[in-house]
Amino acid sequence: VMLFKALQVVAFLFFIALLAIAPEAKDGKIESKAEFIVTMDWPDNHPDDLDLFVQDALGNIVWYRHREAGFMVLERDDRGGATDFILVNGKKIASPIREEIVTIRGIVPGEYTVNVSHFQATTGVPVSATVKVQKLNPRTEVIFDNVVTVDHTGDEKTAVRFTLGYDGKVVDVNSRSKSLIENFRDWHRN
Repeated sequence: VMLFKALQVVAFLFFIALLAIAPEAKDGKIESKAEFIVTMDWPDNHPDDLDLFVQDALGNIVWYRHREAGFMVLERDDRGGATDFILVNGKKIASPIREEIVTIRGIVPGEYTVNVSHFQATTGVPVSATVKVQKLNPRTEVIFDNVVTVDHTGDEKTAVRFTLGYDGKVVDVNSRSKSLIENFRDWHRN
């Protein structure tokens, strides 16, 4: 009987020790960290579909058909008036906001390119999009904020090219033209 009681005490102490060293549950929270955020917006309620293409220093390109590439993630792909709806109390309501967002979650030294593409022109008039690049850490700093105008289906414009040093600092910003869509010659069929 004493041996059995001693075994119970050891088991109880083992259970207490296990609880003491178990890691605390985090309720499934995933912290997403971003170093840069690239946003493009165009006039509210505009029916045209514009797309954001971003290439990193290693040649990875993020776009609506490849939403994750390297450290980059296309967080929001806006298709203009095609599918921009939200559900409120079970009712489908058109969202007026036209915006695409790409986050860059790590630093790779070299040149990054941000392009705007006019995927579908339904109005037949030029569309102006505001492109903004912000460095988020250690404090928010606007790297680029300007307007790019595209005027027909298939039109592609370089908004900005910026270069990161090994320390993550921006060392150059320019708007020299560079096509990213040429990397996807058959992109409409893919």
